[in-house]
Amino acid sequence: MTAPNLPAKRDVQRSFGNAAATYDDNAFLQREIVNRLFERLDYIKLEPRRVLDLGSGTGYVSEKCRARFPKSELIALDLATEMLQFSKSRLPPTPALARLLGRSHSQHFVCGDAESMPLANESIDAVISSATLQWCNPEKVCREVARILKPTGLFMFTTFGPDTLKELRSAFRAVDDQPHINEFVDMHDLGDMLVAAGFADPVMDQETITLTYADLKSMMRELKGIGAHNVMPGRRRGLMGKTHWQRLAHAYEKFRLGAPFDGRLPSSYEVVYGHAWKPEFSKRKSTDGQQAIGLDEFKRMIRKT
Repeated sequence: MTAPNLPAKRDVQRSFGNAAATYDDNAFLQREIVNRLFERLDYIKLEPRRVLDLGSGTGYVSEKCRARFPKSELIALDLATEMLQFSKSRLPPTPALARLLGRSHSQHFVCGDAESMPLANESIDAVISSATLQWCNPEKVCREVARILKPTGLFMFTTFGPDTLKELRSAFRAVDDQPHINEFVDMHDLGDMLVAAGFADPVMDQETITLTYADLKSMMRELKGIGAHNVMPGRRRGLMGKTHWQRLAHAYEKFRLGAPFDGRLPSSYEVVYGHAWKPEFSKRKSTDGQQAIGLDEFKRMIRKT
């Protein structure tokens, strides 16, 4: 498939940096998705020594990881420094005895790009990422995660599929032909990307969650509060004019719900869940059909025989 049309990194970084202080007040859906992701972990036996929270934001996934894996070293990586600072401020205080013994929370904060992470090859046991891939080139992220994961390591994530914000997308199309909303990758294409990156037997599923709002302004205010407003290339610059806004609100009215939803406006999210394991021995073939094996992997194979 062709790569999605992505916003510039600097725009994403700025948008989420500006939203660090308001994110938690508006991220009701994002927290619920993380909760459902961790419910899936109940069925997976996992005792990682080092865990990466990829796209850590204000630290809700990190908080869940500290509770789930209290003995693990945790790395929080995000593109926005302000998000990392906010996440760091949420760390629980170190107990007095631990301070006396010179022990603190085994958590590190790294400002970095998910497509090119400043982490060593095969240095992470598990990567957990929620609502981040849609801001990145997912093929590059899959390859990077495969690079940093140790053999038999787990990649577990959530992202959004093509039906996300379908009502808002339709309303904008009735107003103009400019880009307003991210291009979301299909679940099956994500599975193919995982396989191409070397992961084994990816498991993918999805569900639709619909939020409702009294009016369009409430919905747009919430999107802005989490940093998810329009940063697409080619977007209209400046504030939306009164006439433009009225046309958008009118176009959205056709989606208004009847009973039992009290005439509220819907906003749909296609939530994609995925997980895959990095195999102990990968099978990579060159264009001439010969298999290429890295030196470290070859040494592991020798030790197994």
